[in-house]
Order: sequence, then C-alpha cells, then structure tokens
Amino acid sequence: MLEQAPYFADVAHGPDGACAYWTRAEDDIRLRVGHFPANGQKGSVLLFPGRTEYIEKYAPAAADFGARGYNTLVIDWRGQGLSDRLLPDRRIGHIETFDDYQKDMTAMLDVAEQLDLPKPWYLVGHSMGGCIGLRALYNGLEVEAAGFTGPMWGINLATPTRPVAWALSHLAGWSGQGHRLPPGMKPSTYVLSDPFEDNTLTTDRAMHDFMREQLTAHPDLALGGPSLVWLREALIETRALAQMAAPDLPCLTFLGTNERIVDAARIHNRMASWPKGLLDLVEGGEHEVMMETTAIRKSVFDGFDDLFSATTHDALDADTARSA
Repeated sequence: MLEQAPYFADVAHGPDGACAYWTRAEDDIRLRVGHFPANGQKGSVLLFPGRTEYIEKYAPAAADFGARGYNTLVIDWRGQGLSDRLLPDRRIGHIETFDDYQKDMTAMLDVAEQLDLPKPWYLVGHSMGGCIGLRALYNGLEVEAAGFTGPMWGINLATPTRPVAWALSHLAGWSGQGHRLPPGMKPSTYVLSDPFEDNTLTTDRAMHDFMREQLTAHPDLALGGPSLVWLREALIETRALAQMAAPDLPCLTFLGTNERIVDAARIHNRMASWPKGLLDLVEGGEHEVMMETTAIRKSVFDGFDDLFSATTHDALDADTARSA
C-alpha cells in the first residue's frame, strides 16, 4: 500500500487528480514520486527531472502530456525536492555515486507497477535526468521509445577549466572535503538568486515567474549548487556514457540553440550516432525547452506525441505480422 506524500497543488497548476507517494530505494533512502493521471489511454511517460528539480515543476508538462492522452510519473531524486537530502546543509546537491540514481529509478518503477500505470511506457529525461535515463536504457529499462531535452551527456565547462574540475573534484573526495561547493557555485537556488534577464533556463518570463512562485511558497523544494563529489561523479558518468554505442530504440532529443548548461557537442555527437534517433534544434531556446514559450512547448510535446504514437503503431503492426 502506497503512503501519501505532500503534493503542493497550490503552486503546481497541473491536471486534476495529481498526487504524490512516498517510497524507499533499496538502501532505505526515502523518495517522493508524483502521479499525474490522464483521461486518455495512450500509455505513460516516466519523466526523469534534472538536478535541483522536483515534482511540482513538471505539473504543466504533465498537463501537456495528459492532453495528448498520456499519464505521467515524476520523481524527486535523492538529495532534492522532498526526497531525503544527503548532507546536513540541505541546500547543497550531493550524491555518493551516480549508480545510486538507478536505485531511485528502480523504486520509481515499483510505484508505477503498484499504480498499474497504463502501458506502453515511454521515457522522457531532462538534463541530469537524461544522463540517468540513458544509463537506465543501457541497464535494460523497458520502454518503447525515449525522449530527451537538454540531456546532461556532458557538462558545459570551458576547455581550460575541465582538467581543473577533474583534479579538484577528485582531490576533494580523497581529502574529505567532497561535501563542499565547487568554486563559483552558490548554496542559493538559481531562479531565486538570479534575475530573469539573460537566465540560462527559459526565454519565457511567465514560466520563470512560475518557478520562482513555487520556490518562494515552498522553500523546502529549493536546491543550490552541487557538491564537489557530485561534480566528480557526473564527470565520470558522462565520460563513460560517451564511450558507449547508442541504444537500439527510437529516440527524439530537443536541444535549444542557446544551450549554456550542458555540453551541446556531446549531444550532437550522440544523436549523430543514434540509428533510430533524431535531434531537433530549438531556435533561440535555452536549457529547459519544456518550459519555454507557448509555441516552443507545443512543438516539443507534439514531437514527443508523434514519436510515441508512431512507435506504438509500429509495434502493433509487427505483432500483427508475427501472428498472421
């Protein structure tokens, strides 16, 4: 029996019937998972958020998926949202190893099974969720297709600072200082500490205000910069993923042409080698294309719907042919 968890409908602005549940990973970390039901029965989206993010932030995305007939399940990864924080200073994002996120993903799938989430299932991963999602695909996550937005398949670091980041993050871990913030990072959350002008997330002021409203009303959702150990583990994981061949399933990735957070070159390289993959460049888009202008958001969600619908039809045609 799933235990109800808090869900802040007052700031979510999502579809009716949304709720959240507590679950636990195999190492006993408590996690929050949010379910957004839909009237249609086209399947379900397993939505993997990025670093610093939380369930309520994706309520509008869930509404867009719901309008197209898809249920949506979203998770607060360990160390963020209302899931267990891993450091005494809850403002700092931390992880011991990126493999731990796969434990969270497994717990999320258990919730999906308990809810009898309608199939087929599809993966949508944003930023860090794109990194976790790609690893999950290699680990055998059973979905019909995958979609990504600004996936963190590399971190946008200036060439001269990359070896410094590697050295500093490894040294911090060895010296017991891995819980500290990297130079230049702040414990305050980005959307509250920095203005809308020239922000790296969205060109849509209303969506930026929406995020600010959520974190102002519910500051426990907020998260600041990552720890040095998080940085070390992210660098290790993204380098390892870059050396692996593309998974064998349909994929659509959206990338804003003004991307400044993740490594755009890694995304171009990955999608160029993905046989069943397509890269869609969003002109003028920033990092969070699911939270961009109305026109961009419509294009993104229509694109995912087209991919998922075509994949399902192809699977049904193949099943028909095999049974004939």
